Amino acid sequence: MASSQYLVGIDLGTTNTVVAFCEIQDDLSNSPVELFAIDQLVGPGEVVRKPLLPSFRYHPAKGQVADSDLTLPWESSTVSGDNKQVIIGEWARELGAKVEGRQVSSAKSWLSHQGVDRESDILPWAGTADVDKVSPVIASASYLNHIRQAWNHRHHYNKLEDQDVVITVPASFDETARKLTLKAAKLAGLPKVHLLEEPQAVCYDWYARHKDTANQELAQVPLMLVCDVGGGTTDLSLIEAKLDGDDLSLNRIGVGEHLMLGGDNLDLALAHLAEQRFGQNKKLTAASLTKLIQQTRKAKETLLSDSAPDEMKITMLGSGSRLIGGTKSIALTKHEVHQIALDGFFPRTEYHHLPDKKRSAVVEFGLPYVSDPAVSKHVAEFLNLHQEVSTEALGGAQQSNPNAVPVGLLLNGGVFNSPLITNRVVKTIEQWKQGPISLLSNPHPDWSVALGAVAFAKARRGAQLKIGGGSARSYFLHLQEKNKQGKALCLLAKGTDEGQEIRLSGRRFSLTLGEPVRFNLLTSTHDFFGQHQKAQNGLLVEIDPDQFSPLPPYISTLQGSDAELNVNQKERVEVQLACQLTEVGTLKIECVSVEDEQQRWQLEFEVRKQAESEKEHQVHPGLDACQSLVSRLYSGNKNSADTKEIKTLNKDLERKLGKKESWDFHTLRSLLDTLSLGRKRRRRSEQHEKNWLRLTGYCMRPGFGDATDSWRMEQIWPLYQQSIQFQNHQGWSDWWVFWRRISGGLNQEQQETILADIAKYLHPGAMKNPKSQQAAKDKGYEAMVRLSASLENLHQEDKTLLASWFLSKGLNQTQFNQAHWWALGRLSSRTPLYGSQHNVIPREQVEQWLPKLLEQDWSKENMIAFACVLMCRKTGDRTLDVSDDSRSKVIEKLKQAKVPAGWVELVETVKDLSENEQQRVFGDALPSGLTLIQSH
Repeated sequence: MASSQYLVGIDLGTTNTVVAFCEIQDDLSNSPVELFAIDQLVGPGEVVRKPLLPSFRYHPAKGQVADSDLTLPWESSTVSGDNKQVIIGEWARELGAKVEGRQVSSAKSWLSHQGVDRESDILPWAGTADVDKVSPVIASASYLNHIRQAWNHRHHYNKLEDQDVVITVPASFDETARKLTLKAAKLAGLPKVHLLEEPQAVCYDWYARHKDTANQELAQVPLMLVCDVGGGTTDLSLIEAKLDGDDLSLNRIGVGEHLMLGGDNLDLALAHLAEQRFGQNKKLTAASLTKLIQQTRKAKETLLSDSAPDEMKITMLGSGSRLIGGTKSIALTKHEVHQIALDGFFPRTEYHHLPDKKRSAVVEFGLPYVSDPAVSKHVAEFLNLHQEVSTEALGGAQQSNPNAVPVGLLLNGGVFNSPLITNRVVKTIEQWKQGPISLLSNPHPDWSVALGAVAFAKARRGAQLKIGGGSARSYFLHLQEKNKQGKALCLLAKGTDEGQEIRLSGRRFSLTLGEPVRFNLLTSTHDFFGQHQKAQNGLLVEIDPDQFSPLPPYISTLQGSDAELNVNQKERVEVQLACQLTEVGTLKIECVSVEDEQQRWQLEFEVRKQAESEKEHQVHPGLDACQSLVSRLYSGNKNSADTKEIKTLNKDLERKLGKKESWDFHTLRSLLDTLSLGRKRRRRSEQHEKNWLRLTGYCMRPGFGDATDSWRMEQIWPLYQQSIQFQNHQGWSDWWVFWRRISGGLNQEQQETILADIAKYLHPGAMKNPKSQQAAKDKGYEAMVRLSASLENLHQEDKTLLASWFLSKGLNQTQFNQAHWWALGRLSSRTPLYGSQHNVIPREQVEQWLPKLLEQDWSKENMIAFACVLMCRKTGDRTLDVSDDSRSKVIEKLKQAKVPAGWVELVETVKDLSENEQQRVFGDALPSGLTLIQSH
């Protein structure tokens, strides 16, 4: 690899991406930092260099643009897995204001959204059916790839991948979002980058501009608040400034939680106002609203500026016959924009006024925006949570004010280009402070993060003051205890420097090799715990749920050295945990052998879905005896398998453990693991097979929920090809019920394999031929119907086809109709139980089916009513919700049919399923303590 000639900082922003750089010179401290103007398309074949690359993609329709229109100054290459024809930058942003459903925006917000599969092709979220979609990771990679190619075009001998590159991320980005950012960089051809928190970058930029006067300027500013309101997030950090003689030190001592609140929210609020004026209470489609947002964003920037006009026209361009009243124009006034921005997002609030945390009904475009948009309340909450460290940092500067409020303020983000908003924030914090504060200058809020990233790169080489602070949060290991919340052991304390390995020598763990091992991790940005104990490595504290946030667990199957050991001879090793914050800002955990320090196992970070809200369990006193009974009946010794005992197995288990419905999650999975060990002996008799399928399916449902369930599913899936031994109607029904119960743990390919095998029995034509009709019944037809509807990872086209079959059958035959209507509702549900919402059947299709269902007599068959509830259930995301007209017709008919009030509420408002409703949708009671993911 060539040696670096440049330091490069990349602000990979929600709205704009900015690049800055400086040459590595002997006098690096004084090497000038410049912005890198990025070549980008601003029209067909028209390339311009601009300091900002708008973080937008546009996916043109076939034939919409010619290849020559997309010509860039270099031979363009796309990221692996990306579309071939895509527009990035300013032209993409402008096209999104004219053509709906083809623009990708806010990829960075999606990258941090825990409720979706961030590596699935889900963007644009409001995309039309013919649009090729990409994942948030690919979208982010495409911006970095564009920058890499633009740079390399102008620096043939100093390629970007060979330079010292820093990419900025919100301080509040969790471990998963940081790792996905690194993955995006790697896909873009930048395998070695450093990550830097954005508020720190702003501070680095300030210091770089004031290094000669910083000591004097910060002499009376022992604590500053960095408030960075970007396009997608509000990012808060506290920086402590200390002077020891002439030596200044800066340390980051506080970091805020992840807040999906920024300029996007303000644009959306203005779009809602414009929508009311365009439509006279008629809602736009999600794609049309996306198009409108691009215009309200421009209006916001213009009307909040210094020399703003009194009003600005917004024009809704046509989109064929669906246009509301043809092309129209309305005006947004300066007064309205100021009122929404100032009173809605930056109101004058008191220090004790904290944000409202109730669930918001506004879940536009699938992103989980905060329910309270008042940035000032979130700042107040952040300062309240950091009272102790703030008080300590302020020392004598706090004077008589009981509130530990910073005396310095550094603002960043496009909204602070507006003097009105800047002044409002300053006045609000001065009100809390009960005195003046110092507003630290930031003349370029759009660029300072990128410039600061270069200053940080200088600091890493010793050419500038480096901000201390280390890890932004503390990491704890959750030590579970019977029937208690458990304790938390601090693995890596907040403030630990990067690269410093922390070994918990006082704790040893015995690991069984060759089996999955799980470490449940918690994080906290708090400074003190329990009896005012400061976070430090090795600290053991009681768990206060308000202070901790769970991370996906670290999970791995650690391979032993002796491959010859059989199942009953487990290889165990005694280890200690070694943790460190890596140079790129992510957590690294290793199990280090106590006997041989060179023997280490790195734990892998689990980013797959988690749905279990883990409750502490008390081991049932009858569990050991039940596991022994199951082991004996499914052991290798045929003589130990008493025929009477296998017939009474279910009753015996319930006699020892209580009714099956009461078995807790730990009991279920413990029994499952015992049953799984005997899976080879399940075919010993018809009763053995029947019991094994029924019990294993019940104990493993819904196929996920525990961190090691993915490993369990890997053991179970090979059984599918083996099929069943006793092939009668009941056997087949048990077989399909088994796969339905655990279907949530199957990936898309596995679910497609099952569908391919059963589709011939489900096809409407199968019932027209007496021979194939009988074959379907013999194979457990009804169980196959319910199984097919539970395969939520199928592509929406497969689901649409299945749903159309079951609708046709429900309308034209009477047999199995409860199953047909249930399956139609489950397949067409607006909110999947475990699948990703990008595979939901389009609402336009559902609206075509609804009239036929509304004609039916719901009082005779209430399953039709329940299917309509699932099809019209309100999500708050207009890409998924049916029209208000369809909704009102369904609500009216539900009330006439006298269905439970909860059903009507699900259609009227954004609401979670009750336990009974969840059981009806899933087809079984769910394990106690397990909540299915419903935020996809």
